[in-house]
This record gives sequence, structure tokens and C-alpha cells, in this order.
Amino acid sequence: MTLSVKTPMAWAGRVAVRSLCALIVAALSGGFYTARASESEDNLLALTWQPAFCEYRPNKPECIRLNAGQLPVAARQLSLHGLWPQPKGNDYCGVLAADRALDENGDWADLPDPGVDAATEAELKTAMPGTASFLHRHEWVKHGTCYRAAGGGDEYFDDALRLMEEINRSAVGAFLADRVGREVATRDIREKFDAAFGPGTGERVAFTCRKDGERLLIREVRIGLRGVIATDAALGDLIRAAAAVPIGCGRGIVDPAGLQ
Repeated sequence: MTLSVKTPMAWAGRVAVRSLCALIVAALSGGFYTARASESEDNLLALTWQPAFCEYRPNKPECIRLNAGQLPVAARQLSLHGLWPQPKGNDYCGVLAADRALDENGDWADLPDPGVDAATEAELKTAMPGTASFLHRHEWVKHGTCYRAAGGGDEYFDDALRLMEEINRSAVGAFLADRVGREVATRDIREKFDAAFGPGTGERVAFTCRKDGERLLIREVRIGLRGVIATDAALGDLIRAAAAVPIGCGRGIVDPAGLQ
């Protein structure tokens, strides 16, 4: 099961107005975002396996819903964590000190809204369950402000959603969905990236795992990307242009929803 995405015509039609929208977003979001000439070309796409996250944060609103069976999409596909301009530490670009303090203190509900349109907001509620805890505001303030897309927060999240959806629709997403509740070798997930997006792409993908009692759970998949994430940019090309990385954890369980 996957969420719907905007049609190519819809994506293209909005590019022409994004520069103006960025200025409006800046005014409405407290003025902390400053449009810049060049969009980030070195990024990391972080995708979470939500059931694993919710094993150790069960009281978060999104995890209460997931463990109650109310988030069937997040139970069987990767969810959006964020799109992080690199290198590490490239964050909080042009953010007011007061907003950065709110973010670092975990007061995400008090952060400025990223200014996405209604369609993107609806997609985020499915693709990023953490919006229930204002994760999208945190991701925008810390990382999105350094992405420097002309369309501000809306383009930042649109780009991340589009890439995540392509991965979930691919052999990678099918492999994970078919193995919920089972232990897998992360090298096998890398092989699915190679099959879906071209040889060598798997070497640009890393995995983080976390212990849950006696179990080791796959928690996150992180994909290196190099180049401008334009609407016509092939995901395989973006991944292959990034540097190869260590695999991280070697194997783990694809956790089912609900506390185990």
C-alpha cells in the first residue's frame, strides 16, 4: 500500500511560482528562511522503519496510533525521517537563535510551520507519521533551511516525498514488506537497490539498527545522494554520484507493528 503522489504535470506547474512562494514562506514562518542561489547538491535521505522506532518510543502519538493498528501504511513501508544536506553539521541555516533553542529543547510544536501546501501536508501525514509530534517542523528548521530550494519548505518536502515513494514502490519496498517479522541481511537490501536503481547504488546505502531486548531491529535506511534533486533527475543517477559508505549494521529484524 502506498500513498498517492502529485502528477508530473502538477510538479512542473508549481516550479514556476516557487521563487515567489519562498518569499511568502519566509514572511509567514518568522523570517528565519533566506532563499539562496544554489540548491544543496550533497544530501542524505533518511528513511525510518516506523515499527522499530515505536518499540522504544511507544508513548509518542504516532506510535500509539501505529501500535493500535491505525497506520497500516507505516506498518509495511519505509517512512520519511528527513532529507539532510551534507556534510554533517550543515544545519540551522539562517535560523533565529530563539527558534534553534526551541528545536534543541524539543519544543517542536512551537517552531514555525514550514509553509507547505495542502497536498504536501496531506502526504506528510501518511508518509511521515512523526508529523503528529511536529517532526516536520524540526526537520525543516534543522535541515530544510540548508536545502536552499527556491520553493522553500514545500519544495524541500516534495523532493523528499518523491524519492521516498520511488523507493517504496521499488523492489526495495517489496522486499521489506514481504519480510515483516523476519530477520534479513542488510546486504540483501543493498542488492535490491542495485536491482531497482542500477549497479553500485547499494554501496551508497547504510543501515542503523537498535537492540530491543534480545532482538536487533533495522531502524533506519540512509541513502546518499549527489546532484540537484530536480523533478527529472533519475534517482539511480543521484545515488550513484554519491560516495560509497560502510554498510552499518549487518542484519536485523524487519519489525512488525505493535509492541513485541
